[in-house]
Amino acid sequence: MVHVEPAHLVELALRNTPPTDDDAEALRHVERCDRCRDELRMMTRVVTAARSAELVDLSATPPERVWQRITQGLSRESAPSRPPPTPLGRSAKRKLLVALALALAVVAGAVVAGGVARHMLKRNV
Repeated sequence: MVHVEPAHLVELALRNTPPTDDDAEALRHVERCDRCRDELRMMTRVVTAARSAELVDLSATPPERVWQRITQGLSRESAPSRPPPTPLGRSAKRKLLVALALALAVVAGAVVAGGVARHMLKRNV
């Protein structure tokens, strides 16, 4: 059985483009395949969580004393001191959160693909 490619599952989870015939075929496969259905469900949950995140879901900027201790620690290693990073704006935080969610989805897809490859190698040996 040929499974849906992880990258295609990510595209299905994102739903950024109108569905194509390939998408319809992939979704028919997903209906019959537990593994692909579970993978699509997990990726969809990640995308949904990223898209529904609020600023309160993101961590707060660390206090100034944290940056001072980091700077002191680095200066002991003869690194030039730098000012603390500026806090991210709302738009940048949202983009970062979506990028992290997508990265997680890609990593999950790679893990699944590796498992499939390992399984196929075992079957062919």
